[in-house]
Amino acid sequence: MEPRRRPRRKRHPIRNIIIILILALFAGGTAYGMHKYQSLKNTVKSSYKASGVKKLRNVDEQLSAKKPISILLMGTDTGALGRTFAGRTDSMMVVTINPKTDKTTITSLPRDTAVNIPGYENYGVSKINAAYAYGKSKTAITTVQQMLNVPIDFYAIINMGGMEKIIDEVGGVTLTPTLSFSYGGYTFKKGVKTHMNGKKALAYSRMRDDDPKGDYGRQTRQRKVIMALLKKSGSVSTLLNEAFISSLTKQTQTDLTFNDLTALARTYLSATQHIKTTHLQGTSETINSQSMEVASKSELQRVTNYICNGLSLEYKATGTIANMDTAATATTSTDTTESNGDAGGSNGGGY
Repeated sequence: MEPRRRPRRKRHPIRNIIIILILALFAGGTAYGMHKYQSLKNTVKSSYKASGVKKLRNVDEQLSAKKPISILLMGTDTGALGRTFAGRTDSMMVVTINPKTDKTTITSLPRDTAVNIPGYENYGVSKINAAYAYGKSKTAITTVQQMLNVPIDFYAIINMGGMEKIIDEVGGVTLTPTLSFSYGGYTFKKGVKTHMNGKKALAYSRMRDDDPKGDYGRQTRQRKVIMALLKKSGSVSTLLNEAFISSLTKQTQTDLTFNDLTALARTYLSATQHIKTTHLQGTSETINSQSMEVASKSELQRVTNYICNGLSLEYKATGTIANMDTAATATTSTDTTESNGDAGGSNGGGY
C-alpha cells in the first residue's frame, strides 16, 4: 500500500444552496406577496434539470405524506461563475431530511472513493468523482444508489461561487477552527472563534494539504461551513432579491421543482436545525496507477444503515463493488457535529 498522495491542485467544497433557496422561496410567498412570489418562481425554474434517472420511489407521495427525503448534493470542479456544468464533482454529500423526527443527516462521500461506475464498467475501478464527468447527474445518482443501496430522491449541483455569494448575502458565518493553518491569504487559529466572509469561508473549507486527516479533515470543515450557513436562516430576508437569486440559479442545477421546494419549506425546515454528520471512511490504496480510497464492505454497510436510519427505512444490504479485490479497515466512528439533537430515526418499512 502506498502512502496517501496529496496533489497540489486547488479543490472547491460543495455549495449547499438548496436549503437557502427553500427558505427564500417560502418567505417570498408569505412576506412579500404573490407578485414577488411569482417572480421568484419564474427565476428558480431556470435551474431545473431532470436527471433522467427512474426514481426508486414515488417522491411526490413522499412529500405529500411528509415523509423523509434524500438529496444528493454535488459541487463541480469547473471553477468559475458562468461556466457550464462539466468536469468532475469535487464533493458529494447525501443529505436526509426527516420531518417526522425533526432531524437532518449529512454524509460525505470522499471524491477519491473507489467504485465501478454503472454503464462504464469497462473502464475498471474509478474514483467516484468521475461518475458525473462520465454521465452527468444521472450516472452520479446511479453510482451512489448502487454503491450504498439507498434511494436518492433528488439531486442538486452548483459551480464555484455559489457558497461565497450566499455567505456574503447573509452577512458571513462564524466558525471556531479545530486546527491552525494559513491558506489562500488567510490565517486561522485553533480554538479562536472567527467571523468569515464568503472568500474566507471558502479558504477555510478548501485547505487539504496541511490537514493531518487529509481530505477527510477537509470534508469535516465543509460540513461545518454548511451547518453555520443553515443557522443563518434568520437572515434569509436578505436573500429575497431577484437579481441575487437570478445570478445564483445560473450556477445551480436541481431536479427539485418549485412546488417541491415550497412543499419542503412548509414542512421540513424544522429538521434542518437538528443536524448530525458522518463520512464514508476508506484507506488509501493504489489501483490502476491511481491513489484511491477503498471502503470495506462493513464500512459501506455502516453508511447504508446511517442513511436508512435518517430516512426511517429498514436497513438494507449494501451494494457491492464488482472486481474489487482490496478491502479497507472498517471504522465505526462518526464526527458528530450537530445542533440540538441526534440524527437518525425509527426503522420503518422499506422504500
